[in-house]
Amino acid sequence: MRGVIAHGEAALYPEILLRMAQAWVGMDGLDLVPEVTCAEAYHWTQPNDPRWYDAARRPHLAPDAPHIIAYDYGIKRNILRLFTDRGMRVTVVPAQTSAAEVLAQKPDGVFLSNGPGDPAAATYAIDAVRDLAGKVPMFGICLGHQIMGLALGGKTHKMKFGHRGSNQPVIDTQNEAVSITVHNHGFAVTPGTLPANTVVTRLNLNDGVIEGLACEPLKMFSVQYHPEAAPGPHDALNLFDQFVDLVAHEHASP
Repeated sequence: MRGVIAHGEAALYPEILLRMAQAWVGMDGLDLVPEVTCAEAYHWTQPNDPRWYDAARRPHLAPDAPHIIAYDYGIKRNILRLFTDRGMRVTVVPAQTSAAEVLAQKPDGVFLSNGPGDPAAATYAIDAVRDLAGKVPMFGICLGHQIMGLALGGKTHKMKFGHRGSNQPVIDTQNEAVSITVHNHGFAVTPGTLPANTVVTRLNLNDGVIEGLACEPLKMFSVQYHPEAAPGPHDALNLFDQFVDLVAHEHASP
């Protein structure tokens, strides 16, 4: 349903607001990432407030700690805090950063963030992830999940009804464990379009939408929902541990 929210003097002209709503073209083909990404790269060091999460998760951030590069498609700060909490050095880069620029920094892992818009329109991001595939472990959330699916050869589609809210039930297809998760998305990876080496790891129990995927040969995995939810359920925080374990192994390899 299209709509316009107005305040002040603008609210006195409903006929203009109606025309604005009718003129909106929708989200299909709309790349909004350039509107929200950072202008230049920066390092993140802030940890979480220990009242929010287990303080035991906060190791000393060593100068030679594993290094994660996080693509900013509209990244949430709590994602970055959760990586810092786990002893990772974190560098955030603009969405248009090329794979070559990322690899030049010799990261131990690459993170693909959440963000707005149609994932298929962010072709620069898809190209970069495709070029990074198999060279470094990768973890994606929300838009990052969709971009990963596209980079692996899959397709995405606009959902008739998006997923919103903090109580979406998701099942792990491998062990049938159910997590309560936070969602905010209107696009999804299309079933039946992923290559044979990519496994659907999670499904939404309400409508069967793909909520997670993994390509073990390329050390890539992702989820559609938000495991970093703050505030929100913490059922899926172990996904950060899973990625950190992958990154730590890469860091320790000769």
